Amino acid sequence: MTFLFETSALHMWFVLILTALAIISFAREKFPLEVTSVALLTALLLFGQFFPVPDANGRNQLSAMALLSGFSNPSLVAVLALLVIGQGIIQTDALRPVTQMFVTSNRRWAWVSIFAIFVFVMAVSAFMNNTPLVIIAIPIMQALAASAGINDSRIMMPLSYVAILGGMTTLVGSSTNLLVSSSMTELGYEPLGFFSFTVPGLMMAGAGMAYILFILPYLIPVRRSLASQLAGDEKEFIAELDIAPDSKLVGAECVEGVFPKLPGMKVRLIQRGGHLILPPFEGYAIESGDILIVAATRDALGGVLSQYPGFLLSEEEEKAIAPKKTDGAEGDEEAGGSPELDEKVAETRVLAEIMIKPGSRMIDMSLEQVGFHRQFGAIVLGIQRRARVVRRRLGRIRLEAGDVLLIAGSRGAVDSIREHRDMIVLSGSKRELPVPKKAPLAAGIMLATITLAATGVMTIPVAAITGAAAMIASGCLNVRQATRAIDRKIFLLVGSMLALGTALQVTDGAKFIAELLLEVPFADTPLALAALLFLVVAIATNVLSNNACAILFTPIALNIAVNMGVDPFIFAVTVIFGANCSFASPIGYQTNLLVMGPGHYRFRDFMKAGVPLILVLWGTYIGIAKFYFGL
Repeated sequence: MTFLFETSALHMWFVLILTALAIISFAREKFPLEVTSVALLTALLLFGQFFPVPDANGRNQLSAMALLSGFSNPSLVAVLALLVIGQGIIQTDALRPVTQMFVTSNRRWAWVSIFAIFVFVMAVSAFMNNTPLVIIAIPIMQALAASAGINDSRIMMPLSYVAILGGMTTLVGSSTNLLVSSSMTELGYEPLGFFSFTVPGLMMAGAGMAYILFILPYLIPVRRSLASQLAGDEKEFIAELDIAPDSKLVGAECVEGVFPKLPGMKVRLIQRGGHLILPPFEGYAIESGDILIVAATRDALGGVLSQYPGFLLSEEEEKAIAPKKTDGAEGDEEAGGSPELDEKVAETRVLAEIMIKPGSRMIDMSLEQVGFHRQFGAIVLGIQRRARVVRRRLGRIRLEAGDVLLIAGSRGAVDSIREHRDMIVLSGSKRELPVPKKAPLAAGIMLATITLAATGVMTIPVAAITGAAAMIASGCLNVRQATRAIDRKIFLLVGSMLALGTALQVTDGAKFIAELLLEVPFADTPLALAALLFLVVAIATNVLSNNACAILFTPIALNIAVNMGVDPFIFAVTVIFGANCSFASPIGYQTNLLVMGPGHYRFRDFMKAGVPLILVLWGTYIGIAKFYFGL
């Protein structure tokens, strides 16, 4: 049953209220993004079914066909295809031969290499998805940071920022840009060209790069990694003590912050049934089945093994710490000679941090389902998500892209993980790996896709889909890997927001918001209004996401342009630049989430560093609007 209504205040206010509720839900993150997106789409479909908005021919403008058409939007399909191409670059490590050239062990040249990688990432991000670029660059940057003797936190946030800035310069530099162009087409305007806003984009990127090089280093805090905090003194070793049922340590209690039965040892954490117990340990007693992670000197470890033999999990450690017999004298061992450690062997048990890549097979799986210890020979000591240590039972936590796992294992186990395509070892490894055979082919497909799109030989959706198909057909990645690369969050978010954009346009909600902005007292000129729009979109993109903002504000911006008698292109580019200012929040852009773990950042770190950058770009944009666009 349907009820015929003319476009009325009921329709407009329902859509505006629904928009506000969606924004609040996206910002609070109480529900997963996919849940909010589906709920939003369902509400719009039900409303359109029972309260249609007929056009001049009597067709319902809020029909299911109209609202669901966003899921077949060419720009959305192009974005997903570009994600597949990016995954092919990751799978084949096609950019590593280039990035590897920047690696150096010389402290002075390391700084030059860091700057060179920033420039390289900014340039390449103008033509491909930023996420694979950042994934490939993270371990290289860590290696350079180690060579230069600087903390990882000083370079990870700038890495994400330069990737975002580079994406401002071309139509395919960011999914945001494509979606703005697509929204313009749906509203009856000419789409944006590949290089339509490259010149002002380069101006914005240049101003941002100057901020990153000369101001940002003074705003980023220096923080130690999870592994370094756990290890403590460099002269100490990390070991795992497996408490057997008949162990003499069962029942040992913590007294004034230490365990008397473990002299000279600092217990860093206790893993009990998949649950982490962190200091202080007052009131805790060691139980059977516990795994103790301890930091101690070689002498202390040797003493504990002599007193409680067989508790160290690593066989290499047992061999290293075991008392050594002197030449031909069996009695020396019985005489109680002090155990010694071979330092090189004692370091076989190492700590490492690994990050779950986007598109990883482990996403949405628990550690128990992955069988991490059995599969990789290393034990997970903790999980950090968005710079917070997850304190729930480890075995039941479902992994997400960007999660950082703190693991302990032999050097061989950690090195084997380096070659795993679903994870990145965050330790700055500089060792050379053979270039995969498919790397040149994947790079060639990417370059061909960009060239065909940039020259206009093919439209961007056609070029992107062709490139994705070529990646699969050439064996650079298989169908399963390509499917994992298609981010369902982007698919559902963009599809539902396109439906919302349609509803805002049909019900005159976008026009209403545009008229409200026009009535702002100090925004009485095109320049002032463009500056206000930029700032509103820049704030919103850090609360929602860049894609959501692009779709939400494009109809509003075009309505403002029409009412002001200004070229709609200028206000569309304003939305692009504003929506790309995802610097003040880790949730605004995926690359921010990816560097949050390796850089050991907190939410407020992005606000402290990102807000001034947004203001710098805002000032730059005002200058561009006045002198370049002539507002």
